[in-house]
Amino acid sequence: MQYNFDEIIDRKGTNAMNTDGFREYIFHASDEMTFPFADDEFIRMWVADMEFATPPEIIQAVKDRLDKRILGYSKVFDPNYYLTFVHWTQRHYGWTFEKKQLVTSPGIIPALYELVEFICQPDEKILIVTPSYAYFKHAADYNQIELVTSDLLNQQGHYTMDFSDLETKASDPKVTLCIFCNPHNPSGRVWTTKELKRFGEICLSNNLWIISDEIHCDLLRNGQVHVPLAKLFPQTDKIITCMAPSKTFNLAGLMFSNVIIPNDELRARWQSRHYGMENPLSIAATQAAYQYGDEWLKQLKNYLDENFVFTSQYLAQHLPQAVFQIPEATYLAWVDISAYLPEEENLSLYFANNAGVLLEGGNMFVANSKGYIRLNLACPRVVLAEGLARICAALQ
Repeated sequence: MQYNFDEIIDRKGTNAMNTDGFREYIFHASDEMTFPFADDEFIRMWVADMEFATPPEIIQAVKDRLDKRILGYSKVFDPNYYLTFVHWTQRHYGWTFEKKQLVTSPGIIPALYELVEFICQPDEKILIVTPSYAYFKHAADYNQIELVTSDLLNQQGHYTMDFSDLETKASDPKVTLCIFCNPHNPSGRVWTTKELKRFGEICLSNNLWIISDEIHCDLLRNGQVHVPLAKLFPQTDKIITCMAPSKTFNLAGLMFSNVIIPNDELRARWQSRHYGMENPLSIAATQAAYQYGDEWLKQLKNYLDENFVFTSQYLAQHLPQAVFQIPEATYLAWVDISAYLPEEENLSLYFANNAGVLLEGGNMFVANSKGYIRLNLACPRVVLAEGLARICAALQ
């Protein structure tokens, strides 16, 4: 089957964050906030869901579940759910885990908030690398745990870990947890096996727990390979792996994720304190995604690869001083435009007012991100072209 990623879908009237919630999320403002552009005129390149239809095989699975006509309290009882998911991890990453280690959560963000509470004591600290997905910081702040950051090294848009700094920060006896992003958001790095081994050895030798957020693991450029961190350290039970179909198959609104907790004591704490009911439609959709989603994902990756090439060529031609490398994973472009707006602090507001483009500025990624914008390229190419044209015009 050939899937159509050029289709433009009107999301208005669906309670979509992308169309209806941007003022609250990006600008922390009410619906009364106004811009020189009408809402319908904005090009939306911000929140990390896709402008592509969810695969029809998943839609059909949800319809089939609705035909059962009762949507009562539900959990994952069917053993085929685990088998379907673990077959996916085996096919795509060469990695498996025991059934007992798998728990589910309404999203990785809620899981982070809970896991921090279950792992950390009030006087302890959490380590992250920056720039970082903001909710890593929010999970620490929510639990009133001190955050420690280690800046990634940036060589013309290519990020690497500062292992010397990581080692220093991890050696603090108060640092007991590292929240890690593999592949990395926002840079899109696919960490190499060598990098992951060095990172894991630093954390584990200092007795740190690791939460490895691997939500972008399926969204790789063709030719790239994802390595789950836990795969490299089978002897430890201190690595918690978080995966979800939400980014891969555009299912974020169904609020469902997989959390692999090898440690028996921590998993027992989770099971005794976590509210474990799940949306029955989410279960059906997720199982269908992992059972039938391979071909759709293959075509999606091809389309995204072409979007990234288009973006790279467009920026090189129209914004030659911008620093951009095609990321190894994600559908997010991380672009340094500091040469054009060196003093601008709120890039999201600047582009909303001057270009009619909604995007996320570097200030939304904790630290080590000044002068950057993050662009969501998971959209039809005609939309991407218009967004890039407006961004470049505003900077020229």
